[in-house]
Amino acid sequence: MNLSYSRILYYMTVIVFAAMLLTLIALIVLPIILNGFSPLAVVKGYSMLPTLREGDIVIVQRTTPEAIRPGDVIIYSTGGKLIIHRVIKVVIRDGEYYYVTKGDNNSLPDFMYFENNIGIPYNRVLGKVVSINGYIVKIPYLGYLALFLKGG
Repeated sequence: MNLSYSRILYYMTVIVFAAMLLTLIALIVLPIILNGFSPLAVVKGYSMLPTLREGDIVIVQRTTPEAIRPGDVIIYSTGGKLIIHRVIKVVIRDGEYYYVTKGDNNSLPDFMYFENNIGIPYNRVLGKVVSINGYIVKIPYLGYLALFLKGG
């Protein structure tokens, strides 16, 4: 079977377009189906380099407070934006769970987002980023489409 260069280019374009379309549908439709919860998140910024890069798509799972441990990467809300950072310490105070978080590329923890100078409370955690044997499950680059469409 001899495929011409233009035919190969055509098939590659179709595959890339289909992947982008499926990603866009997943980012828009899944939150509607799941009552506002999206199992996918797009990385924006450079605080998690080299683990996560801008434009990576990660899978987020809801979890219990005790299932989040140091080394896990969580996504949490703060002031209308979402942050994806690594848990470096878990603090339990009066039965409430707090997480000390830090971007892999940052020199200091996320003190500015802590409550009561303890950490990020569980009620602000949307979920834990899925990993297998310590390796984060991610789809590189496809998130750039979502970032472009959001204007950021």
